Amino acid sequence: MKAAEAGVHIFGVRHLSPGGAKHLLEYLDQLQPTAVLIEGPSDASDEIRHLTHKVTKPPVAILAFTDELPVRTVLWPFAVYSPEYQGMKWAKENGAEALFIDFPSSVTLGLQDMKRQQRGSGQEAKPAAVEAEEPSAAVMQDEESLYSRIARLAGEYDYDMYWERNYEHNANAGAYRAAVLSFSAQMRELAEEKELREQPSEYAYNALRESYMRRQIKKMIAAGHEPQKIVVICGAYHASALADLTESMSDEELAALPSRSTKLTLMPYSYYKLSTMSGYGAGNGAPHYFQMMWEAMAAGRPEELPHLYLSSVARRVRGSGTHRSTAEVIEAVRLAESLASLHGGSAPTLRDLRDAAQTLLGHGELSVVAEALARVDVGTAIGSLAEGVSQTPIQDDLNRLLKRYKLEKYKSTVASELSLDLRENRRVSSVEAAYLDLHRSVLFHRLTLLGISFAKNRPSGQEGATWAEHWVIQWSPEVEIQVVESTLLGETVEVAGAYVLRERLQECRSIAEASALIRIACQCGMTAQMEEASRVLQNLAALSRDVVGIAAAASELSTIISFGDIRKVDTAPLVPLMEELFRRGCLFLLDASGCNDEAAGNMLTAINELNGISLEHGETLDEGLWLQELQQLAERDDRNPRLSGFACAILMERAAISAEEVAAEVSRRLSPGIPADLGAGWFEGLSMRNRYGLLSRMSLWEQLNNYINALADDEFKRALVFLRRAFSTFSPREKTMISELLGELWGVNVEQAAEILTGELKEEEAKMLDELNDFDFGDF
Repeated sequence: MKAAEAGVHIFGVRHLSPGGAKHLLEYLDQLQPTAVLIEGPSDASDEIRHLTHKVTKPPVAILAFTDELPVRTVLWPFAVYSPEYQGMKWAKENGAEALFIDFPSSVTLGLQDMKRQQRGSGQEAKPAAVEAEEPSAAVMQDEESLYSRIARLAGEYDYDMYWERNYEHNANAGAYRAAVLSFSAQMRELAEEKELREQPSEYAYNALRESYMRRQIKKMIAAGHEPQKIVVICGAYHASALADLTESMSDEELAALPSRSTKLTLMPYSYYKLSTMSGYGAGNGAPHYFQMMWEAMAAGRPEELPHLYLSSVARRVRGSGTHRSTAEVIEAVRLAESLASLHGGSAPTLRDLRDAAQTLLGHGELSVVAEALARVDVGTAIGSLAEGVSQTPIQDDLNRLLKRYKLEKYKSTVASELSLDLRENRRVSSVEAAYLDLHRSVLFHRLTLLGISFAKNRPSGQEGATWAEHWVIQWSPEVEIQVVESTLLGETVEVAGAYVLRERLQECRSIAEASALIRIACQCGMTAQMEEASRVLQNLAALSRDVVGIAAAASELSTIISFGDIRKVDTAPLVPLMEELFRRGCLFLLDASGCNDEAAGNMLTAINELNGISLEHGETLDEGLWLQELQQLAERDDRNPRLSGFACAILMERAAISAEEVAAEVSRRLSPGIPADLGAGWFEGLSMRNRYGLLSRMSLWEQLNNYINALADDEFKRALVFLRRAFSTFSPREKTMISELLGELWGVNVEQAAEILTGELKEEEAKMLDELNDFDFGDF
């Protein structure tokens, strides 16, 4: 049975088509159907009342997600000019029944899983790309696809330009629907031949969908709707296939389809995501431009679109500081209309308008107008829903928190910066307002923990200020999806965050990771998880001799204890744990310092961290033990020389070693009998701290000078590696001071010595240094 014979009306559209939406509304007004059936997930029909809610502001999307891990999602987005969206609105306003008739989301996601499994097994997979507007999307990507051929034969730049000129600008009543049906039948015949030959799975998938949609149409007739009072809105590709209702999916065939348990929600969407630059298959390159077209059509003045578009571009160009006159805008409109006439068009296409903008407003340079064109074409609009409309619990919770902490204005696709001061604001009356920024910080850290990329932490610019944070905030449909995916972790942001922390603690295997989790728990304001993480860290530390890891963990705890008061978290239980880690770091320091030069880099960081903790918390830590271990390391000849020198530098800095002891150690370390790599390596470590203290010791430079002069050529080359590395970190001013010291030692003019030692290398000197690359340094 043909749909036409049955009296069912098929209206094929291109998704996101303002022209299609306009002609559809005229068609519905003419027919006054009692049922409007729409290509979309049939289990989401209940969401139509929310999509057409008076507060709903497109772009919005239906989001389906599996209710078991791993979470799979699929989207059906709508713009205000989507024919499907306008069809839903018309049905509500005119008392008609509106239903979706495509596969339910459970089947769509089940087919997606089958596709993944078949890919993994090497079998051909059935695609489930419900976002693709034309099923021949893969064909469109061919070098010379059917669509490219159409554009070329029509003399258009691309298929989008062809479609806009011939369909969006088609103002003849009834002509749009007839043209789309004819176009669909011919294109489908050509596309199916290619699909059967090259992509049989694609063909089979579309055949299944169409069989199911025919089943739903017949079901509507059986429910009592007169066939001639039913309008079906579907993608142009499916229009001719749905015109024949003879074959439809049986109960057995439906039951045999793969399925996954799913849930549905609505979410705000964005024009950026709808644009093809985001990778969305059924999008278009200029969603805001097509909204402008829709608004001009709705106002009955479509001829004003070129003026509106080009004046908007000019306004943005002026906003960037480049002057453009009204006369140039008028000339650009005339040029666009002339370009349209050359192609036999009734109005300029987007391509014509862009070419005119580049020529007249960019003075021939695309770079001048590129940003303005992108903003006018794509736009920054993001949709919205009525509060509590079809939301998951965690979406509701987040929206409540955004409102509570005055963050709703940041729910935008345009990135914004927000600096937080976590300290109490004493100028306000309520407790919540006094700690507003702290509450915001806790929320941002919890979202980060959940992998929700709404806010990204950046360096605050206040070095060492534990009260200052700087965030870059930007909303996107991806953020909304991330929120929905967190539904399975908990019904609120806090509960979901606690679940993630518990999971990570159970998988934690290193003290560094455990300490990082304690910090995360502190930033998230989760006291119970801090206690649990502390127990995990204590158990791991009891078995560890890794000084690098121990020092990193102790440093992390030190930081947490330091900003604990700011974040209003009780960090007192962490103090004994930090003390224990510090003690273990001290006791294993000497053993860990017997390492090679490569591992010494991490050990230098660890020593720095332990020393910093000692200085920060000297009143509670065993500072005497730390200085004792440093003293032993500084004296040992069988430890890494860089670490011994570094330990000596810290002791000097802390006045824990006398000037006489330093002089004796320098004399011993830089004596001619000490191997070059050991002596020079020790000096490298010594020079890494307290440099101005070193520069004030003339005896040190005398001994270094004598040491170098006493080295044989091979020994000198070995020492040079360490010395070059040591001096490479000195500032230009420090290098000048060294030059002056050496000038005094050598009895030459100080300024001349500085000029020679800090000047550019001569060619032969540079060559000599290059030869060191081929020198055999053994295994040190």
